[in-house]
Amino acid sequence: MIPFSDEDLYIATKNYLPKIEEYVKSHEGTMKLLGVKDGVIYVELGGTCNGCSMSVMTTKMVVQKKLRELIHPEISVESIFPGQEDTLPEGIYKAS
Repeated sequence: MIPFSDEDLYIATKNYLPKIEEYVKSHEGTMKLLGVKDGVIYVELGGTCNGCSMSVMTTKMVVQKKLRELIHPEISVESIFPGQEDTLPEGIYKAS
């Protein structure tokens, strides 16, 4: 069980993402934090990552792996492509 509220996890993720984003930017991609729901962090991969067959690997092996090291080993990261924001779960926490 993750001992953080969605808001706490959102804030922690927002603070750590710039360091992780360097990898994505090195491949001419972009990454944006969309929100958090029940220990799942939702990010949007854009730029060259949008539609790239390796974007799932980037999400899981780079972003998720590093956030698990930095925040909590049970969090999960899911990527949403630009224009698919309507697939986000209901009640997702995001900064207003």
